[in-house]
Amino acid sequence: MSKLKVAIIGNGSISESHLKAYHNNSKCQLWAICDVNEERARKTASQYDIPHVYTDYRELLGNPDLDAVSICTWNNTHAEISIAALEAGKNVLCEKPLCKTVDEALLIQEASHRTGGLLQVGYVRRHASNIEVLKKFIDAGDLGEIYYAKASLLRRLGNPGGWFSDKERSGGGPLIDIGVHVIDLCWYLMGKPQIKSVKGHTYQKLGNRSNIENYNFYQAADYDAKNNTVEDIANALITFENGASLMVDVSFSLHARQNSSLINIYGDKGGAEIEPQLSIVTERHNTILNIDPQITHPGFDFVSSFQNEIDHFVNCCLGTEKTISPVEDGVQMIKILNAIYQSAADGREIQFD
Repeated sequence: MSKLKVAIIGNGSISESHLKAYHNNSKCQLWAICDVNEERARKTASQYDIPHVYTDYRELLGNPDLDAVSICTWNNTHAEISIAALEAGKNVLCEKPLCKTVDEALLIQEASHRTGGLLQVGYVRRHASNIEVLKKFIDAGDLGEIYYAKASLLRRLGNPGGWFSDKERSGGGPLIDIGVHVIDLCWYLMGKPQIKSVKGHTYQKLGNRSNIENYNFYQAADYDAKNNTVEDIANALITFENGASLMVDVSFSLHARQNSSLINIYGDKGGAEIEPQLSIVTERHNTILNIDPQITHPGFDFVSSFQNEIDHFVNCCLGTEKTISPVEDGVQMIKILNAIYQSAADGREIQFD
């Protein structure tokens, strides 16, 4: 069987995770790379022995040998590139978020349905080994009806600047960048219930905090502390038609003592702490039990989760698996994110039909 020929569109920081994972998968071959910075693309091509280099994604999509693409570009280009790739007959793994607006999300979904092409959304946390373990407990009914979830990812100094802090290119700040991951993960584990309402708040008080000295933090390649048009922090209460609810808060900049990560879900038969590491709580014989699954990565491991995600995408392209992160889920997440931003701007709760 011939190998799946894959291309990377966008050679920024996240592309490295895609490149390494594809390189480690024996069922595929890195066939092309595309970036507006030709020098950077050629350097990457040399490193990974990639035979084709492009600076225009349209030319790349015209390569008849190409089977699939990973889209790792700015958020404001996800929609146009995804649609173009689907129409060119390529399968697509699009980094989160799927796009910026609900209208764009619906156009991508329509293109996927019309062309019959695969569109997998890059919700890498769904592919973590601890989530795979927890999902088996949930699907077996061990947690019962999951009616509440809480997620919090707080960075005290974590605004990467560059396109991350440019609302036009990113669509927003921590909510759309890291909040999308934890909202999606909780929604996925809760059984993907229908959304009923959203009430959200955003705050823009601290910015990039370029005045801070003696403390290193990740900065985008085009970091410029003078430019920041995104929120520092966002929080929201999301309610669902089945009565369940999800509370979330995420930040880039916050006067907090340290960064923190907390993701919990609660059911009527048991609960689970997911971050910082997986622990399951239940009852037996009128006694509360804390269960610590013995797994290699009890918390979210970035490298292994990305490998699992890419391996899954490759198998889906080859027809041996069905994606667990379909375009329809991407549409629902954009609806939630847009509603949180709209609620914050209007100062009111957003109701879903």
